[in-house]
Amino acid sequence: MATHKCFCDTGLQFDDCCGLFLEKNQKAPSALALMRSRYSAYATHNADYLLDTTYISERKYYSKAEILKWATANKWQKLEILSFAENTVEFKAYFLDSTQKPQVHYEFSTFKVQNGSWFYVDGKFE
Repeated sequence: MATHKCFCDTGLQFDDCCGLFLEKNQKAPSALALMRSRYSAYATHNADYLLDTTYISERKYYSKAEILKWATANKWQKLEILSFAENTVEFKAYFLDSTQKPQVHYEFSTFKVQNGSWFYVDGKFE
């Protein structure tokens, strides 16, 4: 079991935060919790979780190999939540790319709940 702070910057231990969703198969209770857990999935290179939490009609646009390639090529530094509502989250993800150059990924993401589970639908980028 992990004994480190969660990657999503809540200040909680991983096991008490995103680890509940990534390792213990609990469902994220909100779009914000799902967004945070998806960031942690990138940080832990969990491409299965990222595909599984993508809305089913959108999965055809993603490749597990490409997700894993992007997740592992970068060193994830910090997640900053800018705003959120019931089904949207605006955030910045800070990371070092493969050349160790600092990068910022900005996204305004949309989520949808179906059968009691939250899913990532899509995002607008800058």
